[in-house]
Amino acid sequence: MSTSFAANCKSEICRIFPSKKCCAIAQCFGILLFCNNFSVSGIRIVTESRDFATFLPKLFKKAFSVSFDQMPDEDAQGKLIFQILDPIKINIIMNSYGFNPDDTLALHINLPVIEDDCCRTAFLRGAMLAGGSVSDPAKSYHLEISTSHAFVAREARVLMWEDLGFYPKTATRGGGHILYLKQSDQISDLLTYLGAPIAAMGIMEAKLEKELNNKVNRRCNCDDANTSKVVEAAQEQLSAIRTLKEQGILERLPQKLLQAAVAREQHPEASLSELATMMEPPISKPAMNHRLKKLVETAKEAIL
Repeated sequence: MSTSFAANCKSEICRIFPSKKCCAIAQCFGILLFCNNFSVSGIRIVTESRDFATFLPKLFKKAFSVSFDQMPDEDAQGKLIFQILDPIKINIIMNSYGFNPDDTLALHINLPVIEDDCCRTAFLRGAMLAGGSVSDPAKSYHLEISTSHAFVAREARVLMWEDLGFYPKTATRGGGHILYLKQSDQISDLLTYLGAPIAAMGIMEAKLEKELNNKVNRRCNCDDANTSKVVEAAQEQLSAIRTLKEQGILERLPQKLLQAAVAREQHPEASLSELATMMEPPISKPAMNHRLKKLVETAKEAIL
């Protein structure tokens, strides 16, 4: 079964395991703030990425020295669910981010956790793994990261905008808060920043292919239009020659116009350049065009 472009992106990001504990904590922070549930009642992370599912327990072990209370079976299909319900484990995790489980929590990004550049990168990797998706660039350009926390979305947007130079737009959908990008260069740059350069290259290749196809289509359309114009002009010229014959005017025309009329009649499919080389002596394309136009004008005058 083929994997989606989004799945390949997440698989590529999962190849980078944080070497420092601070980065592991920051990456878990991104996962928790953008996952299905992070509260005093429990932690619930749902994913369809098998690579992320393999990555996740190792990451939590490095960051907090805790394990999940519920994990999917190795042969599980579809959505893979991870849960932590033990209050002691939840307290350890909450305290790591400066949250007091006894208070009513309005979750936000605790900036000291992502103070270093490496930790900011790890945080966004976690956000992308838990709440992110990216469309197949062959179809459209769209990357989004979703969270259920309004403050988190607002602060993540500021982080991406002011510190990293990415400019996501915002939307709400089904109670979720969405940060999204639709510019191919911004999406490819963000994927490169997150550690998915192969996926980023896929975005750029798709863009180049689309541009090439558009250029070819425009050229074909232009060629078709030009061909139609040539055919219409030739038909008009042949009609004019028939009119001049019927009126007994053709044989009385100057030799240059008569020669042009004979050439067009004998070679109805020929281009102006080809007809011009048939003249004695050969003439330029504009000169040939002038002669044929003169034939058409003479025919129009003859029937007035």
